[in-house]
Amino acid sequence: MDCIFCKIVAGEIPSTKVYEDDKILAFKDINPCAPVHNIIIPKEHVLSSADDITEDNAEIIGYLFSKIPHIAKLSGLEEGYRIINNCGTHGAQTVKHIHFHLLGGKQLGEKLC
Repeated sequence: MDCIFCKIVAGEIPSTKVYEDDKILAFKDINPCAPVHNIIIPKEHVLSSADDITEDNAEIIGYLFSKIPHIAKLSGLEEGYRIINNCGTHGAQTVKHIHFHLLGGKQLGEKLC
């Protein structure tokens, strides 16, 4: 599989890790759109997008979300943050490995577009 996030997990592509355990990885986005912009992914490529979430595989998404407050704290996001998931072509998803953007470090606008 030619997935950039799988290559980051495998150590084939360098990243600046923010958090890692046996199930998930959080790393700094290389093209940030906020002072803090982390990408959070399941290490295993079990889902390509949010459209693939089912009762059978939702556990990893729940686990990932349970770690977000800790990752936010590690990133210094004391005043709040935003979590974004791009899904599909019209949602501007560019990497087909489910991932979530954790944004913060400044007052974010009320509107996304």
